[in-house]
Amino acid sequence: MGLITRDGIQLTLEGAKVMLQAAEAKAHEIGVDMDIAVVDAGTNLLCFHRMDGAKITSIDVAINKAFTAAGTRLPTSNYSEVAGPGGKAFGIHVSNRGRFMIFGGGLPIVVEGQTIGAIGCSSGSVDQDTEVAQAGIDALLRALTH
Repeated sequence: MGLITRDGIQLTLEGAKVMLQAAEAKAHEIGVDMDIAVVDAGTNLLCFHRMDGAKITSIDVAINKAFTAAGTRLPTSNYSEVAGPGGKAFGIHVSNRGRFMIFGGGLPIVVEGQTIGAIGCSSGSVDQDTEVAQAGIDALLRALTH
């Protein structure tokens, strides 16, 4: 194993915008205004969009879902059972100053085996949030192959 790595893949603002537009289109399609956040691999916010009817209380939730998915390189839904009451990781939701999200809607962005960031969506049900986030990732992956 080397001492450093070179030429890693990075998510750009333009890539994040592709995701944001596709996620917003999916939210319109399913009829749920969303808060949508995209972060880079270092969990830094690249862009955020709050649709007109999205919940104000979901702003932080969307950003923190993206933070959690990028930081753990796993979907936030993976923590639903293990981090809930009685779970082996119960209490993890208060880590990172309460930013750790343990329900669906945050997905890592994986390109060529590297997690390059994450998208977090909030304001709908967990399934709706996840569907909108996945639409954003799908759009980026399609754009990369064209």
